[in-house]
Amino acid sequence: MKERLIELNHNQKRSIQIVADVILLSLALWLALFLSLGDSGWRKPENGQGLLFLLAPLLALPLYVRMGMYRAVMRHFGNVALFCIGKAVTFGFLAFAAIVIVAKDLGWAVEFPRSVYFSYWALSLIFIGGLRLLAREYFMGDWLTAGLPAIRARDGEVSGQPVAIYGAGAAGTQLLASLKVGRMYKAVAFVDDDPQLIGRTIAGLPVYSGDQVGSMIHETGAAEMLLALPSATRARRQEILTKLQGHGLHVRTIPGIMDLACGKVKVDDLQEVDIADLLGRDPVPPDPSLFQRCIKGQAVMVTGAGGSIGSELCRQIMLSEPTTLVLFEHSEFALYEIHSELEGWIRSRKLEVQLVPIMGSIRNFGRLQDVINAWKINTIYHAAAYKHVPMVEHNIAEGIMNNVFGTLNTAQAAIKCQVENFVLISTDKAVRPTNVMGSTKRLAELVLQALSAEQAPRLWGEESVSRVNRTRFTMVRFGNVLGSSGSVIPRFREQIRRGGPVTVTHPSITRYFMTIPEAAQLVIQAGAMGQGGDVFVLDMGEPVTIVELARKMIMLSGLTVRDEANPAGDIPITFSGLRPGEKLYEELLIGDNPEATAHSKIHRANEVFISWNQLLPILNNLRQAVRDDDYNMVRETLLATVQGYAPSNGIVDLLYEQHLKLGS
Repeated sequence: MKERLIELNHNQKRSIQIVADVILLSLALWLALFLSLGDSGWRKPENGQGLLFLLAPLLALPLYVRMGMYRAVMRHFGNVALFCIGKAVTFGFLAFAAIVIVAKDLGWAVEFPRSVYFSYWALSLIFIGGLRLLAREYFMGDWLTAGLPAIRARDGEVSGQPVAIYGAGAAGTQLLASLKVGRMYKAVAFVDDDPQLIGRTIAGLPVYSGDQVGSMIHETGAAEMLLALPSATRARRQEILTKLQGHGLHVRTIPGIMDLACGKVKVDDLQEVDIADLLGRDPVPPDPSLFQRCIKGQAVMVTGAGGSIGSELCRQIMLSEPTTLVLFEHSEFALYEIHSELEGWIRSRKLEVQLVPIMGSIRNFGRLQDVINAWKINTIYHAAAYKHVPMVEHNIAEGIMNNVFGTLNTAQAAIKCQVENFVLISTDKAVRPTNVMGSTKRLAELVLQALSAEQAPRLWGEESVSRVNRTRFTMVRFGNVLGSSGSVIPRFREQIRRGGPVTVTHPSITRYFMTIPEAAQLVIQAGAMGQGGDVFVLDMGEPVTIVELARKMIMLSGLTVRDEANPAGDIPITFSGLRPGEKLYEELLIGDNPEATAHSKIHRANEVFISWNQLLPILNNLRQAVRDDDYNMVRETLLATVQGYAPSNGIVDLLYEQHLKLGS
């Protein structure tokens, strides 16, 4: 019955309320007259007395509608709606009383004592307001049944998944209200660390401390914990998640504080715990002056605009009000996705930004130059690159052509078109690389460092032409980002969902992690600090052991790890071995002499580089080796050029291996 009533449309629900109000107003009037006159003459109205029962609802209902009484959702009925009802009932009563008094003065002979007026107003208020309160109790069960949820949970009478809510504040009570509407979940307890709340009852639920989670599970049977802490810092959330590990609870969370402020917290919004919370790393708010220096009022281009980092750079750039944002992307689908999203931003936020979706490859120098000239680009963020280590290891030529010569093309186009700022998105894998991808990214850094040191470099491929270099080149190096394409996080989640096993390459492998928004913000700020040829390194916090990350994800899914210590566990972790080119750990610095900058999370690396004149023949040799499919020469060139390059395996390029098989 409850579900059928909830599923009625708005007009049907309003009609039911109006009919109920007509009946209740008539009942209030009859009872008021009965209390004043007894039952003499009022069992059967006569002498026009019946008109009073028509007059009361006819005067009141239009006022009720006008004052918005039927807009309130009865199952979410609150204090504001109660105040609205009080006003509407009072104005309806005053209109009724005025008409009756005037009519009696004009000679209408009807028995209506003065004592009836107050009784009618009070009874109308009780009946109309009481109906809403009873409806809320029926749908939500939040005031007449105080204490019953915990009793029912203890006695095994809970219907739906028994859940506890961590956070007994506004978000927690709002989430509780949403849970009560459906039958999928049944809240059985609150958990909170406020000593003033522990041991008390809120909306019928007992409040436990964070140290009493084990007792709470035993007493209530809770199988899931919902985090209602939208404003908590990541460090605080990490502390709470650590407390919850080992209790066999599936932990989920509600969205952030802005959704809560908009009243959008619903059961449908529950989501898995953000892995960033496990890192306990709170981002530093961006410096507005740095954030806008290379963007506000300027024409900006992002290469690789549809990728994980590129798309987030575009979002962050939009907030700083460029005049033009060119999205340069070789993937049609990725370009369509980010362009559609940002167009929606422009409409909803009324931004005055010219958004230009350009399909093209950074290996096409002419296309790059035409686009940069056409939109008079001031700043380029170069995010286009192949970043997947094993994939580049199997496709060496494409990795080099894209990561090295694509970057070279973009940089030389920037110089020729007199672009003011050029920011390269680099990687920690460029430091003492063990793979082709990392070595190509370091070589891309060397290209920009060399070009930056030249006032009028003789550009590669233009032997007799010198260009005045007005471009300020900056490189920003950081580690893995959470949620990027190829990240282990979504793979672990899918493996856990399927029942395992969760595969990790090596028990000791570690990685640095950062959220995509934080990385993009720091890239923009670092780019604004560059003087020319700077390599900036982002503070990634402490490295994370991947196997421990997998363990935490399993436990926060309400499951246990199956291993020698727990052979009856749910999900095993297996080790597949390091993939081609993969390192056990990553580094961010080639040397040990980073300099502090104006930003606490950004450091400047002082590293040796090769002069442009020395680099030109190296680039020529590398390009020729790629043309000839001479992968041994490619490796020799990279070994001689990239400091610390130490391949972890032989050449595993798929085309190279196929040629060996065919004897060609």
